[in-house]
Amino acid sequence: MTANGKVDLKALPAPDMEANQTAYEAPRDEIEALLCGIWEDVLGVSQVGIHDHFFFLGGDSIKGIQMVKGKSC
Repeated sequence: MTANGKVDLKALPAPDMEANQTAYEAPRDEIEALLCGIWEDVLGVSQVGIHDHFFFLGGDSIKGIQMVKGKSC
C-alpha cells in the first residue's frame, strides 16, 4: 500500500500470462462460430476459441458494450 492507502502497483509482481492461456478449441457449431467471430472483430485478435476468456484477451466494459450495440457505437 502507498502512503495514501492505495494499492502500490509498482510493488506488485508481474502477472503470469501463461496461467491465463487455454489450449485453442475451435467452435463446435454455427452459433459458437458466430460468437467467436464477433469476439475476434471487437477484440482485434486473429483466433478465439470456445474456452478463451473475454477479459484475458483484452476485453473491457466498453468493448462489451460495443458487442451488444454493434461495433458502430
